Amino acid sequence: REAVVTGLRRSGRVVTCAALLLAVVFGAFMTGGFSPILQIGLGLTLAVLIDATVVRMLLVPATMALLGRRAWWAPKPLRRAHDRFGVREDSPAPAPPQPAAR
Repeated sequence: REAVVTGLRRSGRVVTCAALLLAVVFGAFMTGGFSPILQIGLGLTLAVLIDATVVRMLLVPATMALLGRRAWWAPKPLRRAHDRFGVREDSPAPAPPQPAAR
């Protein structure tokens, strides 16, 4: 649950801003006078806004919370590759200095 909250906290603003930017661009299609382009603009604008709110901010976090640890499952070859080459967010703490032997 902590990973879901952290992921939402870190990516929520980016997803929202990207969705608003795409909605504005697709909404600009509706300023033309050609009917099919107007319909495409409206459809794309609604699709992006629904995707950003309903799917990415409600359904995905709820599904991940319900799945728990099973949401983070990976096949064994991929798990081994990630353990070997994967990127870590926190680096290991440096070893404390050893006192000089007398």
